[in-house]
Amino acid sequence: MIGYVTLGTNDLPRACAYYDALFGTLGIGRFMEQPGYFVAWAPNAESPSVAVAVPFNKEPATVGNGVMVALYMDTPEKVDALYRKALELGGTDEGAPGFRPADATSGFYAAYFRDRDGNKLNAFCIVPKTE
Repeated sequence: MIGYVTLGTNDLPRACAYYDALFGTLGIGRFMEQPGYFVAWAPNAESPSVAVAVPFNKEPATVGNGVMVALYMDTPEKVDALYRKALELGGTDEGAPGFRPADATSGFYAAYFRDRDGNKLNAFCIVPKTE
């Protein structure tokens, strides 16, 4: 259903370095870019992508309140690893890895973080919770 998501940045080189390293941990590289304007990452050209861009209207990029990009992982270990890498790269914590709600017996396992521009993302998977 979703083709791509674009996140605004005021520092394209810094944002690209962050996402090159973050998505590199998943084996995902750049698949499309226009120098000085945007870069997009995806597993392949047929998959949804995440892009960073300077705003087309040349106004400063701002963070959308309530906007979040959710990145699907297939295991809790991959959620944990991506979250750790996001923070290591200068991102900030918005919710440590764990089941949501915390007392759930199975289901939604996620970790939340913000990139260096303040955009909110999460990594998640759907799995049985072990006691």
